[in-house]
Amino acid sequence: MKVILTEKITKLGNIGDTVEVKTGYARNYLLPNNKAMRCTKENVALFEAKKAELVARHENAKKVAESKVDAVKNAKLHMIRQAGDTGQLYGSVSSRDIARALKEIAGVNVESAQVMLGSPIKTVGAFDTKIALHPDVIVDVKVYVAQTQDEIDALVAGKTLTFGTKKVEEETTEPAKEEVKEAASEEKSEEVAE
Repeated sequence: MKVILTEKITKLGNIGDTVEVKTGYARNYLLPNNKAMRCTKENVALFEAKKAELVARHENAKKVAESKVDAVKNAKLHMIRQAGDTGQLYGSVSSRDIARALKEIAGVNVESAQVMLGSPIKTVGAFDTKIALHPDVIVDVKVYVAQTQDEIDALVAGKTLTFGTKKVEEETTEPAKEEVKEAASEEKSEEVAE
């Protein structure tokens, strides 16, 4: 389906671009949210009449987003979550959690779709993510996830967290492999002796 974009959409186009998109994407997202209009002769004329207004609205939204950049950059996104002995979280930290934290900490209203996290965070550590306040204004943010505030302070200082059972498991698996190799070599020597 051909549509005319009424606002800039990342990886799709700028205001006024005529693009071909899948019908479901247009019907379910672009058209109901007034991000695009069907590409017809009437809509092209209507768009040309409203183009100056749409560009002005886009520039205004960009200025508003730029005013929030410092608040988002300075927000301390420290997530305290329960985790196992290996650092694996009981649950995860999602883009919705980060958006909620930004609202509580920095007072910036962000939709979870604006948090460019990729996949949910499922381990303890420090993670880089981006917040798209506007298609032209993307802010890098660091998210710290740990079990206690002391662990978060260590992560902020640049230290890496180590977990006791991980080291123990690594140490116990290596000798076990050597024992298996020794047992296999003894079996071979017994077969040769026979």
